[in-house]
Amino acid sequence: MLAYMVRRLMWTPVLLLIVSIIVFVLGTYGPGDPVEVRLGQNYTPQAAERLREQLGLNDSPAVQWGRYVWDAIRGDFGDSYVFQGRSVGEILGPRLWVSAQLNIAAFTITLIFGVPLGFYAAKRQGTWRDPAVVLTSLALFALPVFIIAPFLIWLFALQLDWVPVSGWGGFFDKRIILPAATIGVPGIAVFTRLMRASTLDVLGQEYIRTARSKGLSEMVVNYRHIARNALIPIMTILGFTFAGLFAGSLITELIYGIPGVGRISLDSIFARDFPVITALVLIGATMLVFANLLIDFAYTIVDPRIRLQ
Repeated sequence: MLAYMVRRLMWTPVLLLIVSIIVFVLGTYGPGDPVEVRLGQNYTPQAAERLREQLGLNDSPAVQWGRYVWDAIRGDFGDSYVFQGRSVGEILGPRLWVSAQLNIAAFTITLIFGVPLGFYAAKRQGTWRDPAVVLTSLALFALPVFIIAPFLIWLFALQLDWVPVSGWGGFFDKRIILPAATIGVPGIAVFTRLMRASTLDVLGQEYIRTARSKGLSEMVVNYRHIARNALIPIMTILGFTFAGLFAGSLITELIYGIPGVGRISLDSIFARDFPVITALVLIGATMLVFANLLIDFAYTIVDPRIRLQ
């Protein structure tokens, strides 16, 4: 197992370097001139040349890429072209943390309900409870955000007056409940169906019949032999969910007035604020690489066959 983990760790910096090259090329040679974006109506050839020299845009691509990677390692993604005088880290830092808290809360809702419901539906196959759970989860999944959000606001905020309508007060504030439910409820269907299919596949294996024939209690069989093996495919989805913790949900954040990263991402794309865009892409890609690394490590814990390789 140790050799397996070392091999995976050795590949991580290589993947991150490849990602940095792709992000740098897209940000440098993408449509639009960063100098024109930054100068705006004050653009003149003389001012543009001075700014290019100041920003190091006249250096060779290799030198620019090396400088970009070194600054990114230190957490410096440059200054925004649109919000002049403010660094990208200053702009994105608080918003990324807000989006991360919102997605953690939404992911918790999805996981708490989705996995047990999928396991329950699989164990009740052949009864009316199985299709009832699946159909209910699919119905919730089919509802778009612009229907779920107004309904939750109308019911829990306006009619029942249980939670505030909008705003942001942190992870432990009641205002996170409705937006987290808006994002998390549709995802329940994904985990329910995946867990159900995985559990049904495990239930048909011979080692389950062997475990029961040995006289093990149903609780031990469910936990040690069924649920543990059924969770292996779930690990992949969990990793991708972890990678998207810092991704904003534009519609949800707009509806509930949450100062997350969703709106700033859209505004940066339209304004061609390349430092902000490349920082978001690089952070997202880095999270995905580390998420895959965590998935591989989790496999070694859940699946004994990998530990023996």
